[in-house]
Amino acid sequence: MKHPFWLLLAATLSVAQAADHTAVERAGIVVDLNAEASRLAPNDLARAQAYIEMGDATPSALAKKVNAVMQSAIATTKPYPSVKVRSGNTSTYPVYGKNGRSIESWRMRSELLLESKDQAAISELLGKLQSQLAVGQLTLEPSEEASRQAENDAIADGIAAFNARAKIVAESLGKSWRILHMNVNHTGGMPTPRPMMMRSKAVMAEAMADMPVEAGESRVAVSISGQIEIERR
Repeated sequence: MKHPFWLLLAATLSVAQAADHTAVERAGIVVDLNAEASRLAPNDLARAQAYIEMGDATPSALAKKVNAVMQSAIATTKPYPSVKVRSGNTSTYPVYGKNGRSIESWRMRSELLLESKDQAAISELLGKLQSQLAVGQLTLEPSEEASRQAENDAIADGIAAFNARAKIVAESLGKSWRILHMNVNHTGGMPTPRPMMMRSKAVMAEAMADMPVEAGESRVAVSISGQIEIERR
């Protein structure tokens, strides 16, 4: 026996509506939750910027003077294989006279960048370099390995805190719960660089002792956010 098309369509719609109604009844209460956690990571990596800035009447004469100082400084770093050394920015610019039109002289600045986990070695090296260069910046921060370990530990703590909050909400309602989705975000900040004052050659000569370095720790923080569903029945 053949059924009219409209009758089959009505039956299909009735089944679909009944299924949707059942799904709505079974849908739980959705709750947004957040949790934060942090761990301390050792500042086991030192980064430093040393530089020379000089002036002369011509760019060529100035470049020779600056290059000679930088070559000498690089030679000073050779006995320290645990310290990574590379050239930084180099810039040359004119110095104009009072009328703002004619060039009276030239200035040149050249940088040397240092990085090491051996903080005793980089401290000693910076002390020696100060007889030739000025130390513009010194930053102590966690290495990639130390930061990753602290972040992994913080993630575990954050997820535990998220689950604890979810349990509190569910138990307060006398219901069970499940996680719908979760986001993990790194929120830790970068360490603050230590600016070093420009020193005269006389003062730098007296400062050839090791530059003091106190490593300390940096806080690595994570934020856990997500949604849980609490059953209605």
